[in-house]
Amino acid sequence: MQLFRPILAVLTLGGAMGLATGPSHAQTIDISRSDEAVLDMAQAYKQRDRKRLSNLLPAAKGSTLEHWAAYWELSTRLDDAPKAEIEGFLGRYAGSYQEDRLRADWLLQLGRNREWATFRQQLTQYRMGDDRAIQCYGLWSDWAASGADVAASVQTQWLSLREPEEACAGIAEELIKAKRLPAHVAWVRARLGFENDRLRIATQAVGMLNEKWVKTVNAIYLNPGKYLNDKLTALRPQTREFVSLALIRQAYLEPQDAAVEVEKLRWRAQLSAEERSWIWGVIAKRAAQKGEPIALDYYAKGRFDQMHEDHVVWAARAALRASQWPQVQQAIASLPQALRNEPVWVYWHARAVLAQRSSEAVRNQALADLQGIASVRGFYEQLAAEELGQRSTVPPSPPAPTIEEKEAARQNPGLQRALHAIRIGLRAEGVREWNYSVNLHVKGGLDDRGLLAAADLACRAEVWDRCINTSERTKGVFDMEQRFPMPFKAAVVARAQSIGLDPAYVYGLIRQESRFIMDAKSGVGASGLMQVMPATAKWTAKKIGLADFTPAKLSDRDTNIAIGTGYLKLVLDSFNGSMPLAAAAYNAGPSRPRAWRGASGGPTMEAAAWAESIPFHETRDYVKKVLSNTTMYAAVLTGQPQSIKARLGMVGPLDAATPEQGLDLP
Repeated sequence: MQLFRPILAVLTLGGAMGLATGPSHAQTIDISRSDEAVLDMAQAYKQRDRKRLSNLLPAAKGSTLEHWAAYWELSTRLDDAPKAEIEGFLGRYAGSYQEDRLRADWLLQLGRNREWATFRQQLTQYRMGDDRAIQCYGLWSDWAASGADVAASVQTQWLSLREPEEACAGIAEELIKAKRLPAHVAWVRARLGFENDRLRIATQAVGMLNEKWVKTVNAIYLNPGKYLNDKLTALRPQTREFVSLALIRQAYLEPQDAAVEVEKLRWRAQLSAEERSWIWGVIAKRAAQKGEPIALDYYAKGRFDQMHEDHVVWAARAALRASQWPQVQQAIASLPQALRNEPVWVYWHARAVLAQRSSEAVRNQALADLQGIASVRGFYEQLAAEELGQRSTVPPSPPAPTIEEKEAARQNPGLQRALHAIRIGLRAEGVREWNYSVNLHVKGGLDDRGLLAAADLACRAEVWDRCINTSERTKGVFDMEQRFPMPFKAAVVARAQSIGLDPAYVYGLIRQESRFIMDAKSGVGASGLMQVMPATAKWTAKKIGLADFTPAKLSDRDTNIAIGTGYLKLVLDSFNGSMPLAAAAYNAGPSRPRAWRGASGGPTMEAAAWAESIPFHETRDYVKKVLSNTTMYAAVLTGQPQSIKARLGMVGPLDAATPEQGLDLP
């Protein structure tokens, strides 16, 4: 019995912002028998059904996606496959994404097995180069082959990982045992595990030093207060390091309790200055994430150069909330250069300088820094431009791709396979191969002209996420039609205007939510263009009087737009028209942005500063991108220069003068 076999797929080719040459029409794509086999193999691969994959492989021969079929079949038995067979695959599918991906799988296996000679041979031919585990195995192979000094690189890689894994941890452990890497690095790794609530990171790191200490780490994680209050704590080995972990864990759970504890005389005398600064950094960061004004007082008790960079980032955010420009400037100046060069910190550092009585030379440099990032390419770029008196407008279009450039994109084997995979329902595979094929850092990747042609190919096929994402990769040109398309324009604009919503805001949100993928579905169950949760949809349908609604109807375009815009309007009204607050509520739920506004009597701040201080990375990024998108869509829809600052406005705490309405929102 075949596991997954649709009879046909439909690809709609149509007009949006002039991208198509004629009226919208549908092209029916018959799925061949070989494609049916590929679809069945995709399901068998998810189930790691090696026997079924082998049985189906002959039937997939001749499919456009034969590369994928062959990859799935071999990758599931890579441990047992002869070296000659693996090399045969790499030669047969040379230059493809599947070749590079199988080589990556093989490199990981070779690294796990410590087969360094073959590993080094294959590593020179690996094109993607972005797999952190392979990078660490590469360092390990250098160390194993010649005793190369890789300690600094290993430390950087290991400490930057958000999850525990084998490769970087393995070479770190070897270097620690060989005394090429100080044991302190393992304790720092454990600290990062505790402050990010990743117990396994901490136990893995401490276990490298002494497996018996893992039991203590587990006990501290479960009850840091009990460990700190135990009279025998001071007599146990590694007391300072374990006390640091306990205080960090306590800071994660309740920063105020940790602030009281760390000031106790016995800990003040026992902990080093570096340990105390780090602990204050964690306490202050957690307080800043909760929007507590006392965070800046906590930061003042430590030194930025003895804290983690993430602590210092949150120091800048805490100072922004309080409009304390000297502290904003000091925190940003303490960040590593790579972070200081990011538009977010270029912008806020310049704003901090301009808000103070700085010398003319310093102010001129701040204005030059703003000019250096000012553009329509993103949130802080738009804010920088507006700070210089330039509103967001539609930039001139670059020359359209030539016939030759379009044909080169159409004939690109990776792009062909990617579009075919997406058409027959293998979107994840298609997206991965598409991204690989347009990556300039991969051999044969695309320059700006090639990217415009590839984006044009995706736009005309109405594969909007690849259209947008590919065009966004260009460095020297900016194609507004590709980056900000408006599919379903009549339906979206009519619905938005009928309920008093700005169509640009709706488009800005859809672009961020689903990239206009009709059947988009999130891991938590949100569906469709506007990514609506079933329970929210039911509630909204009742509120807006949509009769006979069932969650299954969320896959219908017009129903999804009606529900999504209806809910967005209710949320926006609830937050008194604040677009940033409503966007945060749409992403994270209404209760969270209410809490993030701060306690009554707290400061009123620029919404840009408020958005930057949102504690959830996803929501922080979401709000900024929705408002940036909205501003650009408004420029397209109106043909007039637009102010992102006007849409942001100000955000302050709830008070009697500006109560929120509709607090029963789900």
